Amino acid sequence: MSPRTHRWVGGAVPVARHDDAVFLGDDLLAWLILALGGALFVGNIVAIVRPPEGQREEGTLDQAPMARSLLMAAVGLIGAVWALATLITG
Repeated sequence: MSPRTHRWVGGAVPVARHDDAVFLGDDLLAWLILALGGALFVGNIVAIVRPPEGQREEGTLDQAPMARSLLMAAVGLIGAVWALATLITG
């Protein structure tokens, strides 16, 4: 059996092989962590600095919870810095 086929009940079936470059290379996970970490950091900081203006519905908060927002911003910053370091050194 050749390396490009798999044995199935009905016989050998050819498997498509892609020798082209992978989208964003081998660093796809690092790019995704950089994007998500950066968005988490920026989104939470903006929620603290500029709370939404205008009329609010009953039951909504006037400002984002400070401790939770700072914690989530720190998690996002750590992830983004880690991913950036991985991309630079990798």
